[in-house]
Amino acid sequence: MKTLVLIALYEEAPDMYNLPFVFYTGVGKVNAAARTAQLIERYRPQQVINFGTAGGITQGPGLYSIKRFVQRDMNCSGLGFAKGQTPYDDINEIVFGEGLTCSTGDDFVENPVLDIPADVVDMEAYAIAKVCHLNKVDFSCYKYITDRADSTASLDWQSQAAKGQDHYLFTLKELSVY
Repeated sequence: MKTLVLIALYEEAPDMYNLPFVFYTGVGKVNAAARTAQLIERYRPQQVINFGTAGGITQGPGLYSIKRFVQRDMNCSGLGFAKGQTPYDDINEIVFGEGLTCSTGDDFVENPVLDIPADVVDMEAYAIAKVCHLNKVDFSCYKYITDRADSTASLDWQSQAAKGQDHYLFTLKELSVY
């Protein structure tokens, strides 16, 4: 299989479930990393595309191509490491060209006052990007903004989660994947 499409949850793209190149990773960095590694090992793709929902920090509703990935919940500052830096790991930022930044963490952001140096926030993209980077697999990421990462984020996400699906299908056609 030349291209794999990874999405965290069925609820984000329910009509894409039967496409043979679409796989769901589950929520969070551990689930996303484990599933991505498993799929790369099994299918040996040339490319992985990650679609999914995100909270907008600097961006409003719509689909955006994401090029830079960082972690927001890695915090070992007490040991002298910068926030977002994994101790003793040379890879703390993953970049696939110029563009928007996604801050990934195992928390659902509902407070826009937090100091998050990113354009969007999600719970899987950094993990998928890192596995692809380590395996030398081309990676593309598109996030559909469902909310403003504020006090109504969970309600907004629930009502908007599947609305990115038409954008994902359109993007796949533009990329000649589907």
